[in-house]
Amino acid sequence: MSSGGCSIVWFRRDLRLEDNPALAAGVRAGSVIAVFIWAPEEEGYYCPGRVSRWWIKKSLAHLDSSLKKLGTSLITKRSNDSVSSLLQVVKSTGATRVFFNHLYDPISLVRDNRAKETLSAEGVSVCSFNADLLYEPWEVVDDEGHPFSTFSDFWEKCLTMPYDPEAPLLPPKRIISGEASRCPSDNLVFESELEKGSNALLARAWSPGWSNADKALTTFINGPLIEYSKNRSKADSATTSFLSPRLHFGEVSVRKVFHRIRTKQTLWANEGNKAGEESVNLFLKSIGLREFSRYMSFYHPYSHERPLLGQLKYFPWLVDEGYFKAWRQGRTGYPLVDAGMRELWATGWLHDRIRVVVSSFSVKVLQLPWTWGMKYFWDTLLDADLESDALGWQFITGTLPDGCEFLGIDNPQFEGYKFDPNGEYVRRWLPELVRLPTEWIHHPWDAPESVLQAAGIELGSNYPFPIVEIVAAKERLEEALSQMWQLEAAARSAIENGMEEGHGDSTDEFVPIAFPQAMHMEMEANNVPVRNNNPTITALRRYEDQIVPSMSSSFFRNEDEETSVDIRNSVVDSRAEVPIISM
Repeated sequence: MSSGGCSIVWFRRDLRLEDNPALAAGVRAGSVIAVFIWAPEEEGYYCPGRVSRWWIKKSLAHLDSSLKKLGTSLITKRSNDSVSSLLQVVKSTGATRVFFNHLYDPISLVRDNRAKETLSAEGVSVCSFNADLLYEPWEVVDDEGHPFSTFSDFWEKCLTMPYDPEAPLLPPKRIISGEASRCPSDNLVFESELEKGSNALLARAWSPGWSNADKALTTFINGPLIEYSKNRSKADSATTSFLSPRLHFGEVSVRKVFHRIRTKQTLWANEGNKAGEESVNLFLKSIGLREFSRYMSFYHPYSHERPLLGQLKYFPWLVDEGYFKAWRQGRTGYPLVDAGMRELWATGWLHDRIRVVVSSFSVKVLQLPWTWGMKYFWDTLLDADLESDALGWQFITGTLPDGCEFLGIDNPQFEGYKFDPNGEYVRRWLPELVRLPTEWIHHPWDAPESVLQAAGIELGSNYPFPIVEIVAAKERLEEALSQMWQLEAAARSAIENGMEEGHGDSTDEFVPIAFPQAMHMEMEANNVPVRNNNPTITALRRYEDQIVPSMSSSFFRNEDEETSVDIRNSVVDSRAEVPIISM
C-alpha cells in the first residue's frame, strides 16, 4: 500500500465495480475517492443524446448505490472542463494519486493526454489502464510492427496472440473512503421535463446498472447464444445479446464477455455441438468488430468525419434536408426502412440488420452525407458509440479496405422478405399497414387498388409513395460515382502539375458537410451547446501505461498516395462481416 494521501478513481465509461482496473488499483493503494465528471460540452457535436443521457443517469445511480454498500460513495461534478475539475478535486481532497481507464475516441485521447500532463506537473501520480479492450491498439501489429488495415487480418492476429486477454478482476470486497467533506457533489441534470415522459418508456425494456449487465450476459449465454447464428438475422425477435449499450457505458467488461463466451465454446466443442460453436464464432466476430472500431479510431482519429479512402471526399452528396427529414421520420415509402426508423425513435434501439438497411438506404439510395446519418444514430441510439458508429458508416460508404462495394444497392423490398418474411416487424411499427397482406407488405405501391382499399391505405395520404425509385437511385449513384472519379482524376492531375488551387490535396483542407439546421435546433432546444472540438495532439506521446497517437497521423495512405489507388479494383464484397455493431 502506498503512503500519503488518498487516491482518486475517475469513472467515465467504466461504470462498474467488477473488472475495473482503475478501481482495483485505487483500493490497493489505500483510501479512495470515486469521481464522475459530467462535461458534455467537451464532446462537441457528439455530446450524448436523450436516450444515452437517460442511461447514464440510471447507471450512475446504480453505481453509487453499489459503492455505498462497500463503504464509499460517488462524487459527481458538473463541468465545462474535466481536467480542470479533476485538478480541483485533487486540491480539495489532498489526493496524491489519480487512476482512470483508457478511452480511444479522439476527444478522450486528447483530454487524457492533457490530464496526465496537468496532474503530473502538480506532483500528482497518474496511472491509466486498459479496461475496454482485449488488447491495446499498439499490441496488435504485423510482423514489421505496423498496424493492420483490414478487419480480417486484425482479428486473426487477436485470436492468435501468444497470450490471452487478461482474466476479469473480481469486485472489491470493501473500499476505504477518502476524506471528501470539502468536495461536495453537484446535482447533475440529464433530462429535461419534456424528455421524462419519453424516457419513462425506456425503463420498461431496460435496466441499466453493472449488476444488471451481468444478469443480461448470463441470460444470453444460457439462452439465445446457442442459436445466435441461426436467428440473428430475424428482425422481429430477441435474438441478439442486447449487450452493446452495457459495453459502451462499461457496465460489463469486454474481457468478461470474451472469457465467458470462450468457456461456453470449449464446452460445446467437447460435446460436438457444431451449431453452438458456429454461433460462438459469429458472436466473437461481433466482439472483434467492436475491438477493430477502437483500433481504427486510435490510428485514424478523424474516421468519424472523414472518409478513410481519399476518393470519397469528391463524392457529390445530396445535401437535401427534405430527404433527411423523410428518412428520420420513417416516411420514405419503403416499409422496412420506415419501420426501422420509427422503432429507433421510439425505443433507441435497432437490430443490426435493420441498421444496415436504413443506413444503406440513406447513403446509397438517398445519397445523403454519411455523417448526417451517423450523427442521427448518435443522437437516438441507446448504444450510440462514436468508434463503432464510425466504423459502421465507413463500411456502408465502401471506404473500408475489406468493406462492401459502394456501388451495390440492396433493394429494401427484397431485404424486407429476407429479414421480415411475414411482415410482423413492419406491422408492429407501421400501424397504417397492419391490414396489408404479407404478399404486399414490403411493396405496397404494387398492391391492387382493391387490396389497398380493404387495408385502409391511401398511398400519398396515410402512407407515402416511394421517395425515390430504386432503378432511378441506381442510375443516379452510377452518375455520382462517375463524377467522383472525374474530380479525383482532376485533383491528381493538379497535384502532378504542381497546382496549388482548385481541389486541395491535403486532408487538413477537408471540410465536413455541415449538419442540417434541424439538428442544431434540436440541440439548442435541449440546452446542449454546439461546439466543434478539434484535437490538437501533434506528436506521438509514450507513457508507461499508454501510447497517445498523433491526431494528424493515419495508418492509411497519405492523401497523395490515396488518389493513385482505384478502389473500384481493391474493394472486396464481404457482407458476411457487417460492422454495424449491436450485440
